[in-house]
Amino acid sequence: MTQFPRRLYTAAEIRSVEARACAELNFDERGLMESAGGAAYAFLRERWPRVLRLVVVCGIGNNGGDGYVLARHAHAAGLVVTVLEVDPEHARTRAAADARRAFVEAGGRHEPFEPSGLDRGELIVDALFGIGLSRPPSGAFADAITAMTLAPQPVLALDTPSGLDSDTGHTPGVAVRATATICFLGLKRGLFTHRGPDLAGDVELRTLDVPAEALAGAAALTLSEFEVHAALAERARDSHKGVYGQVLIVGGDRGYAGAVALAAEAALRAGAGTVRVATRPEHAAAILSRLPEAMVVGVETAADLVPWLAAATVIAVGPGLGTAPWGKSLLGACFDVAKPLVVDADALNLLASSPRKLSDAVLTPHPGEAARLLGIDAAAVQRDRFAAVQNLRDRLGEVVVLKGAGTLVCDGDRIGVCDRGNPGMASAGMGDVLTGVIAGLRAQGLDASTAARVGVWVHAAAGDLAADEGERGMIASDLFAPIRQLLG
Repeated sequence: MTQFPRRLYTAAEIRSVEARACAELNFDERGLMESAGGAAYAFLRERWPRVLRLVVVCGIGNNGGDGYVLARHAHAAGLVVTVLEVDPEHARTRAAADARRAFVEAGGRHEPFEPSGLDRGELIVDALFGIGLSRPPSGAFADAITAMTLAPQPVLALDTPSGLDSDTGHTPGVAVRATATICFLGLKRGLFTHRGPDLAGDVELRTLDVPAEALAGAAALTLSEFEVHAALAERARDSHKGVYGQVLIVGGDRGYAGAVALAAEAALRAGAGTVRVATRPEHAAAILSRLPEAMVVGVETAADLVPWLAAATVIAVGPGLGTAPWGKSLLGACFDVAKPLVVDADALNLLASSPRKLSDAVLTPHPGEAARLLGIDAAAVQRDRFAAVQNLRDRLGEVVVLKGAGTLVCDGDRIGVCDRGNPGMASAGMGDVLTGVIAGLRAQGLDASTAARVGVWVHAAAGDLAADEGERGMIASDLFAPIRQLLG
């Protein structure tokens, strides 16, 4: 089944949705809480139908209120429910206090949180913070999160695992590792990048019957298979290689021929008509023996590169380029021609030392390269990947791909989030393959934004297909057959 893009929301965008639903559509805060808690209980029964003993850990805000509603439904259904309250003496929000009162009036019992209380349940429900936290948890709340994380039982998180920043995917302190997370109204973008995919587990959405018109306004969308099919038309029967463009891969200083070879094969597998590799002369024989379908030219100076730049439809520069004078001179020549660019690896490191705004370019940094480009450290990039990719795009290029768990693609005000990929892709050469795929798609006529979005999704989805044979030990060339399958 074709996957369509999904909206991803910030906490502020979700609060705007809630306000709009209450002001214009006859919803109210308590009604939304009742719907959320009921939906969460229904999902719990679907996912864990045999659970008889349940522990719900409730905080003082509306996420805790959702937990009380879920607990009331579970109690009414005959489950043995223990509600553990963190900071029970603190005043709750009005809606949460009402939900707590309704739970007690229905015969439910609550008690102060103690780690030993978690042992009473076969399943733990995390209803501490939801989207309401962007600072490190402290005190009793941090202790409760730590206890839930160490507990052997599965955990269902309501809206967002507590301790995870729902806007960024960053964890400023301890955070719950959930087995599954149920989102209310809209998916939270932090669940899909950085620490989010690891901590959220399986993510489910319940819109609580709020109409679609109230759910507009998200600035981020997931990448999707739909874009692949929409972007690539069926090939005409009388087409030839000249129709599908010529990719020039520039890089491969001494000792790094593998990087350009991987990028070249990826461009061919993505459908480019012709691929030429410009590299050190001594690498030509090795690359041709591995990939006879490519053309390889040896270049010692930027002047040697000029005729091949003129012939190219798109230039991919950086894989194995190095930062020595040879690589610097070739990069300068690539930047001086008015051709579409894909800029990766050492080309990005060189760009960091002499920044310039590139037109018609896709930049593909990993967090370390992004940090050098922004003049900060990699940890700062990871703390807010959305801000980092937007900043990079504004400063340096038309489209920026920030690689990593939950790769981001920014082409202006819109940010695409890749919800595919797996830890097996954390191996050498994967970035070179992505560079080649994007370049191959650009050569076939896709604009920079579409090529980046489709390329990132296909690359990650190919990794998932390759992982069917195991994540550990996956290598970059394992993606070639799945890439061809996905783009076929």
